[in-house]
Amino acid sequence: MTLESLSTPAALIDVARMNHNIERMQQRMNTLGVSFRPHVKTTKCEQVVKAQMDAGARGITVSTLKEAEQFFVSGIRDIVYAVGMAPPKLPRALALRRQGCDLKIVADSVACAEAIVAFGREHNERFEVWIEVDVDGHRSGIAPGDDTLLAVATVLSEGGMHVGGVLAHAGSSYDYDANEELVRIAEQERSGCVRAAERIRAAGLPCDVVSIGSTPTALAAEHLEGVTEVRAGVYVMFDLVMHNVGVNDTSEIALSVLTTVIGHQSEKGWAIVDAGWMAMSRDRGTQRQKRDFGYGLVCLESGEVLGEYLMSSANQEHGIVSRSGTPDREIEQRFPIGTRLRILPNHACATGAQHPAYQALSADGSVEAWPRFYGW
Repeated sequence: MTLESLSTPAALIDVARMNHNIERMQQRMNTLGVSFRPHVKTTKCEQVVKAQMDAGARGITVSTLKEAEQFFVSGIRDIVYAVGMAPPKLPRALALRRQGCDLKIVADSVACAEAIVAFGREHNERFEVWIEVDVDGHRSGIAPGDDTLLAVATVLSEGGMHVGGVLAHAGSSYDYDANEELVRIAEQERSGCVRAAERIRAAGLPCDVVSIGSTPTALAAEHLEGVTEVRAGVYVMFDLVMHNVGVNDTSEIALSVLTTVIGHQSEKGWAIVDAGWMAMSRDRGTQRQKRDFGYGLVCLESGEVLGEYLMSSANQEHGIVSRSGTPDREIEQRFPIGTRLRILPNHACATGAQHPAYQALSADGSVEAWPRFYGW
């Protein structure tokens, strides 16, 4: 296949950009002296994850047990399921471990820990459990100084489970856009997670792994003393949210949606394309950032960014392309019917999830379909 032969809309991966992003992050982790465990939820694609592993990643992070099952079948054994363990899912986790998967699961409450212990004892399984630490009030986890941390570790250890480590995710890093702020939140993430591990060890309990990570903090951290591994995911594609945060240029965004102009509203300065929110997703993550990119930033089919043109609105299968500021009254001449454009996404994870496969575009112009999977 070639780019010209693709039907639209289609999710494109610029393979050269993807490989550049993978190498950039892996080299960064090597310099900081930590292992790197990429989060594969961004792409859910075997070919992408293979490239990450080939570059030096050690194990993967997943957000669903289906991801764990799919990538274990493809040959990856070292997996962290980085979502609090819901007790009804423990049989699936057990099945993976019994098949030889080195699956680590997560708890952030005494109730969750007790459920894991009860199930583990019933099935004679010593689960490896990591305790989630809340370093920024962003989502879930236990504050580093909270006594619940030690209570969870004690329940697990006394119940016969293996307390493998602690992990944190500084999701609030997405709220910043200045390097000094990213450096600060990266240090907050590092120090909070290290403190949690030190408290567990001081109580006489094991805590070998200190796992942190988000794409912004991984790229901003000045040092990672006390950390053993980093997790990050969206870096492999990057997107407009990360561009607004300040960690990538638009020329590094490896994922785009190929679309075709199908009509115009010239008096409004609109071109209508065949990629709506079913192709781009409903994610409007740039809406509260320093620049709102609507539903995406418009490029020529070649990938050249047209900085003033956005997908300004979207219906299910229709997208509206328009110019920021003054309407382009000559848009019909600029983008005639049949013109093919690429749209850079707000959020690579959400846009990728709209498509059953990526179309991987190599430097020589050839295109190969890379399947991705859905579900939980």
